[in-house]
This record gives sequence, C-alpha cells and structure tokens, in this order.
Amino acid sequence: MVKEDGCLYLVGTPIGNLEDISLRAVRILTEADLIACEDTRETLKLLNHLGISKKMISYQKYSENEKKGYLIDLVEAGNKIALVSDAGMPGI
Repeated sequence: MVKEDGCLYLVGTPIGNLEDISLRAVRILTEADLIACEDTRETLKLLNHLGISKKMISYQKYSENEKKGYLIDLVEAGNKIALVSDAGMPGI
C-alpha cells in the first residue's frame, strides 16, 4: 500500500471554551497520525473532550532541536502530523 504525501498541520485550539474549536481542527486531529504539542497533559484535556485518542509527542522550545528532525522524517515518510499550541488560536 502506498502512503499519501505527509503533511504538517498547524491546528488552532480554543483558548477558553473547548467547544470553540473548529470542525476542520477536529477533523485534522482525528485524522492525524501524531499530535505534537507543548504540554501533552493540556492537549489530552482537549482530546478527551472531543473523544479522540491519539499518540502525542511533547514539542516545545526546549525540545525543538532534538525532535524537529524526527517530525520531519515522519512527514517525509507520509505521516500526517498535527502541531498544536497551548496558547490557542491567536498563539499560532
């Protein structure tokens, strides 16, 4: 089976009410192979609210250098990666 082209999605998340998330953001989080996030605990709250169970990786300025190559390799291998920020939509 040939895998589709990989993609890195920047996903805007709500900054107050979890129900303010867009339908497109929910679709991307559902379809992603991996979610890269600042704090997995914060993102888990959102995913639990949406009923989504996904593998996550912590990705923040302190771990950026060691993890960016890994994420690039995953995208080049055809994976869909969703990158979310704890700062929410305006933070992206």
